[in-house]
Amino acid sequence: MADERLSSAGGMDVGVVVTVRLIRSFEQRNFRPVVFQQVSLEQTAQDFMRSVRDDIVSRPGLPPPFRKYGYDTMKIIHQAHGAKTNELVMSLDDDENLILQDDQTLRAAGVANETEVGFFRKEDYIFYKANPKSTW
Repeated sequence: MADERLSSAGGMDVGVVVTVRLIRSFEQRNFRPVVFQQVSLEQTAQDFMRSVRDDIVSRPGLPPPFRKYGYDTMKIIHQAHGAKTNELVMSLDDDENLILQDDQTLRAAGVANETEVGFFRKEDYIFYKANPKSTW
């Protein structure tokens, strides 16, 4: 099912576990983590985003506002055994290196096993980065 879509068809690539943090609102700290297993690091970021969008539409236990949101950008939040940010939703630093480029493979972008990535609408991120205040 979903796992098959997220791994390569050839089976040569060993899939990894990636946690995707669906970020609905930076200001209200409204996000949901969703774990994806058997993710191929050889697929492009654009293909992975498409697979995640397809999966969350019908994922049980995920509230409807998260299923229908216009996610368009991914950014690495945390990698296994690395330092975590003090930001509650996502770090606002190092966008050049951490935002995944559409045509880049996940491996080339720095995604590895047990990496956590944020999935959000870029317009919301730019607005929040310009004025990083929480409403609660």
